[in-house]
Amino acid sequence: MDTLLSLVSPGALVFSLALAALAGMVKGMVGFAMPMIMISGLGSVLPPDLALAGLILPTLFSNAMQAFRQGPRAALGSLKRFRLLLGVGLVFLLLSSQLVRIMPVSVMLALIGGPVALFCLMQLAGWRPHLRNGPAAPIEAGVGVVAGFMGGMSGVWGPPFVAYLTAIDTEKREQIRVQGVAYGLGAVALTVAHVFSGVLNAQTVWFSLALLVPAVLATWAGTLVQDRIDQALFRKLTLFVLLIAALNLLRRAFFA
Repeated sequence: MDTLLSLVSPGALVFSLALAALAGMVKGMVGFAMPMIMISGLGSVLPPDLALAGLILPTLFSNAMQAFRQGPRAALGSLKRFRLLLGVGLVFLLLSSQLVRIMPVSVMLALIGGPVALFCLMQLAGWRPHLRNGPAAPIEAGVGVVAGFMGGMSGVWGPPFVAYLTAIDTEKREQIRVQGVAYGLGAVALTVAHVFSGVLNAQTVWFSLALLVPAVLATWAGTLVQDRIDQALFRKLTLFVLLIAALNLLRRAFFA
């Protein structure tokens, strides 16, 4: 506790715990947005490196919960079904990460945030351009390119991914599961990277562990809520959260 309070004030700690619970609840209900909520909120009261350290373990464990909720076989099945999307996304994430110094991140955020926000608004207004025959390889690969390129440039690759899953009417349990698999792989890489970078160290790990408890409990509670809502309401909630994520990208592009 002394180590923890040497990092954050009591007031900031209470705020951080409440924020982790909010992020977990949203994560449990729609499958994404935990890092967006946590980094935005924690970054307003804490140094950037401590804010980043705080979200690492909650993100890692909440994704594992969702990826393996129906068991390893179901997780492997989702990985196999969306292997093209995930594989292409990973390749372009690695390639585009080398271009960070060439293209301004603000341009990339605006190019992604604008279309995703428009997509959500039109969907919420009743326009349904979903793929009635399910996923098509060229479209899935294209989404992988966009999501991966965005991820390598900005560290955010969820919005195009979620928009695609929504457009093909992915059943809510599989949508949550495949997001858990995809983001879980990224969370493992993030954890390893920041152990070596020093962001997650012998002191900051206690802060991340403290946030892990409310985040995991709230993710579990949000999952119970998700179980009780039908596919149509799940779709609307997903679009609403995705719209907030897209607007946040635009905020970062023009006002950060």
